[in-house]
Amino acid sequence: MTNMGKYNISELFLYRWRYWFGFGIVAVGLIAILVFAGLYAPGGISAAEMQSVITSSSINYTDFNSFAITNLPYHALQQLSIAIFGVSILSIKLPSIILAFLSAIGMILLLGKWFKPRIAVLASLIAITTGQFIFIAQNGTPSILYLFWSMLLILLASIISRKPTRFRMFFKIAFCIVAGLSLYTPLSIYVLIALVSAIILHPHLRFLIRQLSKPKVIIALVVALLLIVPLGFSIAKNTSLGLILLGIPSQWPDFGANFAALGAEYLGFVKPGGTTIMTPFFELGSMLIIAIGVYYMIRTRETAKSYVIGLWILCLIPVIVLNPNFTSITYLPLVILLASGLNTLLGYWYGLFPRNPYARIAGLIPVIILVAVLVTSGIDRYADGYRYDPQIAPNFSNDLSLIPKDTKTIVVTNNEIDFYQVAAKYNKAYSVSTTPTGDSFLATRDAKQSYSGYRIERIITSQKSNQSDRFYLYTKR
Repeated sequence: MTNMGKYNISELFLYRWRYWFGFGIVAVGLIAILVFAGLYAPGGISAAEMQSVITSSSINYTDFNSFAITNLPYHALQQLSIAIFGVSILSIKLPSIILAFLSAIGMILLLGKWFKPRIAVLASLIAITTGQFIFIAQNGTPSILYLFWSMLLILLASIISRKPTRFRMFFKIAFCIVAGLSLYTPLSIYVLIALVSAIILHPHLRFLIRQLSKPKVIIALVVALLLIVPLGFSIAKNTSLGLILLGIPSQWPDFGANFAALGAEYLGFVKPGGTTIMTPFFELGSMLIIAIGVYYMIRTRETAKSYVIGLWILCLIPVIVLNPNFTSITYLPLVILLASGLNTLLGYWYGLFPRNPYARIAGLIPVIILVAVLVTSGIDRYADGYRYDPQIAPNFSNDLSLIPKDTKTIVVTNNEIDFYQVAAKYNKAYSVSTTPTGDSFLATRDAKQSYSGYRIERIITSQKSNQSDRFYLYTKR
């Protein structure tokens, strides 16, 4: 009789490559989400995106004073995008889409370093399908930088803190470059404060820092200081810029309104809604897992990871209470807590059945169902909300795509002229004014009125049910 060896599941091809398949699914899903968000939902630009375009176009590399703006690296990238492709919905959003892709990849790498691969896959799937991520991924404003800089800083710090690598000097310089550039973005200084505080307070991190080459660290710091020289001059000329970067409002806030806004942002499960940003921040299921992650962080408070995340959250709490508009900065720490919660759930189940493979597999089934529900509900809620919600959809305009190609002149109001002048500057197909000229002209909805000697020849509409009349074509009588 032939002896039959025991069946070994680890020899299966799908099992051995399961994490690669998992991360492949995340990558494909990420690309699909970014394409969907960039082209389909919300399918237009908000007033904040228009203002971002105006700010980006104001950068003049021969005028040092034009650098006195927050989020300078983003606005420089957006200016490059509209200079190459003209002012369009896609070119306005393109910098955010690119940075969102890089942020998501970096976030996956970070979760892979801090947790087991299975946790990184599950947490990444939930994270990239939340309405918050999808929105900032397509939002043509610097809000994506709140995730991008914090992700890069934590990831590079994690790489540097590990065993010496061949490219360790490169990562040190990269960290200092990112740290310098991140200071142009409001609240980014707090992740640096959290990292420095954790190094001072945690003995293991202090030991790691002592092992670094002091001359090389000094070189990296000098590079960072050179990058923030323009920022230092800008703050010296305009002290209010420093307050903005610290997230301190110029006026005493209404704490009642702020707490109500934060409650809707994080806990508004009963009455979801929003204007340009959907609330709540995460689904109820995700917030429950995050709560478990907070519990685990408190239990393991002696670890370096808990020090960094705990100190970072403590720094951010008073800032977002003073200014709830900056809640996007809490996205990454919440994702890390989400991964920590998932790790706790699976770890507890596996601890109950350490040697029973059937029970371990059975424990994955409800977790997979939970993740699938969170993923599908997150995408569905985002798509429906930004396309059909009567409180959200009207805040996004697709007027740029409605302008006829043969347009020579667009008449706008004084409130609209700054944005349309930028569009005319880069598109070079039409001119913009507040008074009619020529035999015919196109007027925006807000500029519609009775113009002497002209009559309305045509009305250009959008697909929206309310305020669908977007442009009026006037011709001479």
